[in-house]
Amino acid sequence: MANTTVPAELINTATPLGRRNILINGDYGIYQRAQQVTGIGASSGYFTADRWHIDTGDSAGRLTATAGTEAAPAESNVTTSLKLDCTTADTSIAATEYLILNQKIEGQNVQHIKKGTSGAKQLTASFWVKSETTSHTFVVELYDVDNTRHVAKTFAVTSSWSKIELTFPADTTGAFGNDANNSLVMNIWLHAGSNYTSGTLASTWASVTAANRAAGINSFYSSTSNELYITAVQLEVGDVATEFEILSIGEKDALCKRYYEVKGKSGVAYERFGVGWTTSNSGSFAVFYEVEKRGIPSVSISDVGHFNVYTTNGVTTGTGYAVTDVATNSYNQNITGISSTAGFGALLIRDASDAARIKIDAEL
Repeated sequence: MANTTVPAELINTATPLGRRNILINGDYGIYQRAQQVTGIGASSGYFTADRWHIDTGDSAGRLTATAGTEAAPAESNVTTSLKLDCTTADTSIAATEYLILNQKIEGQNVQHIKKGTSGAKQLTASFWVKSETTSHTFVVELYDVDNTRHVAKTFAVTSSWSKIELTFPADTTGAFGNDANNSLVMNIWLHAGSNYTSGTLASTWASVTAANRAAGINSFYSSTSNELYITAVQLEVGDVATEFEILSIGEKDALCKRYYEVKGKSGVAYERFGVGWTTSNSGSFAVFYEVEKRGIPSVSISDVGHFNVYTTNGVTTGTGYAVTDVATNSYNQNITGISSTAGFGALLIRDASDAARIKIDAEL
């Protein structure tokens, strides 16, 4: 077989051939915390889909978020989406109100954008979206945390699925930090008061002016009939919106677990979490994460009394539980008040309680 050389001019060097999407879980198919959460709006947080944060402020509006819904257009190449359902309207909008769906991105993951240099590159955001009721205008904002700069564009939502493609200019001012901290945020503004809408939308990169962040948007909270579906969200280098990048479930799961991991599978009794040793009345166990975390995480345990110690003497329940020596790949679980034999090897296990979980959080 003769060798074939592809001419250099036919290769698109502006768009990477692999891992084009700077965002993670853009099809909302991974949701370790919960698939559905109701009553969102009183406070900000990570509620359903991994890596996707909901920012709220000062609004009486409330919503239900459902990740992994089986609603997505065939053209999107995905089968799941995020559904936001307005359950309490807010039509008296105070100046300080806002509702934002966003994802925060590590600085070391955006170095190839070359922001703050003469070789800075454009970025293109794309996604599929629809509303079940009236048409809306919302805003996508790219927010540079390191240099307090931003750029934004409006997009229209109708009752039919449509693909949104938004190209943002390059920014030669302000480089991103090359570290594991939050450098770039992609904000999708869905509701805002005059503090964020009374100016002129920042269509080119500029120092942040609050009034220019979401100018021109409508309100998701305008009616309890409002439902928003979104999927195949991608942010990539260049001025072309390529097809949504498909990753295996294993790849997506690992990317998400760099930031957050739940140990404790539903319906699995006597699951093993760590190995260690015992004294006559205590045990110490090394609990390893599936994926090394972005930074030192916080570790919390729900229904702690359902975590037990298993040795050759049988299963024993402790009375005191302490998390120590938290690192990016593991932590130490100490349990006191058990009945055992000094020097025995032991396992940290969970009984049949589905509510017992270990939550490891290194989110931005």
